Amino acid sequence: MISVKDAEGTPYDAAKHSEVYGLQKITEAQSKRTTVCYSYFQPNGGAEMSSSPKERIYYVVKGSITVCGPDEKHVLNEGDLIYIAPGEERDMVINGGKPAEVLVTIVTP
Repeated sequence: MISVKDAEGTPYDAAKHSEVYGLQKITEAQSKRTTVCYSYFQPNGGAEMSSSPKERIYYVVKGSITVCGPDEKHVLNEGDLIYIAPGEERDMVINGGKPAEVLVTIVTP
């Protein structure tokens, strides 16, 4: 088992993200295939269009975000989540002029 307290974690810089502070709560080194991060986005924050070879799940804890693919748009509010398959392109913007907090689970194939 791995237990991580609220304020614990390793700060990280997410590539192609802006106005975000993140804490890695669980790393692949600890779990073998899964990374869990908690991201704190400022009102003007977000992520550029990109893809990853890893599966991702974004769970919105606070605030609202919009996740867009090349041909789709998903507005997510508190309690909503989205699954992003390996290789899927997506970007993200923060909605409503308020910060957002997102729990991100990343699974390596």
